[in-house]
Amino acid sequence: MRSTMYRHLGAHITEREGIVGTHFAVWAPNAREVSLICDSNGWEHGRHQLRGSDSGNWSIFMPGIGPGDVYKYSLVDCSGNRVEKSDPFAFGAELRPKTASVVCDLNRYEWNDAEWLAHRAQTNWLEQPISIYEVHLGSWRKPTDGRQFFTYDELADQLIEYCSEMGYTHLQLMPVTEHPFDGSWGYQVTGYFAPTSRFGEPQDFMSFVDKCHQAGIAVLVDWVPAHFPTDQHALGNFDGTALYEHADPRRGFHPDWNTLIFNYGRFEVRDFLLSSARFWCEQYHVDGLRVDAVASMLYLDYSRPYGEWLPNDQGGRENWDAINFLKDLNTMVHGEFPGVVTIAEESTAWPGVSRPVYTGGLGFTMKWDMGWMNDSLRYMRREPVHRQHHQGELSFRMVYAFHENFVLPLSHDEVVHGKRSLIGQMPGDEWQQFANLRLLYSFQFASAGKKLLFMGGELAQWLEWNHDTQIDWPLLEFDRHKGIKQLLTDLNRVYREQRALHELDFQSEGFQWIQCDDWQHSTYALIRWSKDHKEGVVVLINMTPVVRYDYRVGVPSRGFYKEIFNSDAGIYGGSNVGNQGGQYSEPTPAHGQENSVSVILPPLSVIMLKVIAGKATN
Repeated sequence: MRSTMYRHLGAHITEREGIVGTHFAVWAPNAREVSLICDSNGWEHGRHQLRGSDSGNWSIFMPGIGPGDVYKYSLVDCSGNRVEKSDPFAFGAELRPKTASVVCDLNRYEWNDAEWLAHRAQTNWLEQPISIYEVHLGSWRKPTDGRQFFTYDELADQLIEYCSEMGYTHLQLMPVTEHPFDGSWGYQVTGYFAPTSRFGEPQDFMSFVDKCHQAGIAVLVDWVPAHFPTDQHALGNFDGTALYEHADPRRGFHPDWNTLIFNYGRFEVRDFLLSSARFWCEQYHVDGLRVDAVASMLYLDYSRPYGEWLPNDQGGRENWDAINFLKDLNTMVHGEFPGVVTIAEESTAWPGVSRPVYTGGLGFTMKWDMGWMNDSLRYMRREPVHRQHHQGELSFRMVYAFHENFVLPLSHDEVVHGKRSLIGQMPGDEWQQFANLRLLYSFQFASAGKKLLFMGGELAQWLEWNHDTQIDWPLLEFDRHKGIKQLLTDLNRVYREQRALHELDFQSEGFQWIQCDDWQHSTYALIRWSKDHKEGVVVLINMTPVVRYDYRVGVPSRGFYKEIFNSDAGIYGGSNVGNQGGQYSEPTPAHGQENSVSVILPPLSVIMLKVIAGKATN
């Protein structure tokens, strides 16, 4: 499963008979003729016609054209109409609103991340701490010198310092593939092989990834094989026919996004997408692909009313072509790029999304847990006095928590379109809003699963995310906002340091309820275990603003239970209620355990206790 079309189609700098130039090739099987148009021929159709072939590929060698030159294909389609198209395999693109493709030499960059790649190939990410900072490069931070964007190099330096300071292990970039409309956030892709020119050239993005790797930060990118926009210069109706999409709109048009849907049953289309996935792993050394909108690919009736979709050959709603494509994608990535992860944004109960293809699964490394996100936010929006009636909203997740390898996302989708910012969704007065936000983040880190937070959440910014502006950095002048950032920094540290909090994120042996049914007090208690069960972290959660004194909790062994984290600490903006460093256990049975500790539960808080071996009970 080589899927190396990008090495042959597109624009490739080469030498023929001692003459340096560029070889152009494009797939347009139904076109009557294809011309290259560029500066050197005055953008005139017919002056440099490509030669066709039985495979449907057209090609030409152009002497003297090299890096930085811009071009398009001018096609006479099957109906005799002339259309101008960008190169589907272009390695670069003009800055919007211009739409021409750019000749690029990807071999000019020398990588310095061999040590990282070797380490990555030997790493079992399922057992490692993964804390993801999700970023939209265009609106994370804005220059003050009148420019609209920082460059890739400038962003790399700033993000690396910031992520290292906060302790994030992974940086996830919203789509950096070329796109014409800023308001699509990159999810309507026109350049599946081109990093967006908003921030620089391809080598600049290579340098971005390289610098991250040298700093020990993994880079994930959003990748969008579910649909593509209808812009005239892009893939749609490429040679006068539905070449990349389905001709029938009941399969080829997406009603939610007004976009076109790939024809996954066509070999050339499937190979185009697989080649794109390979390209980002091979040429840009990315550490993972977060695959957008997987649910829309799996179901033929996704977001379609009765009568507006076509069933499969068996009369069902499963899109078998898309399913087989996803299996091929994950087989290729995991087989040929050890240590690279694939993460599905999939919001349904489709079984085995993150299970191996050879066992019948789709083969993703991990899947976003949209159920955890929805249940947690719905619960946290409730006034604390009402939470006792909804105890099961948080405990229900453990019924399915280990059916998949889950990432717990608090992503960009939760802070747009009128949903309000995360702190804006928290109930109560301002003190309670901050306490509830600290509680939400701490609950996320205490739960089984890898972690993801969208930029701005660490600032507790009040406004929804706006892609036209930067996140609200001035808020860090205020102690409560600075306290949220410090809380997440410490959560990342504790999460990395405590094996019990990450080694068995995807196995039931790593999680144990102590109690989840104390609805009268809206409290929960659980244990997270390390792989060898030699280390455990007891997590106690108080979902009300009432301090719980002398709260007895069963514990698995005798010893001193050191308080290693308290979300109510004063440094985070809390009330500084705690347990003076920890508590000794007592031989008093509770919650089915022979020993227990009597602790103070701070208001709206999570505390974490770790047993210290060798300290006997008084």
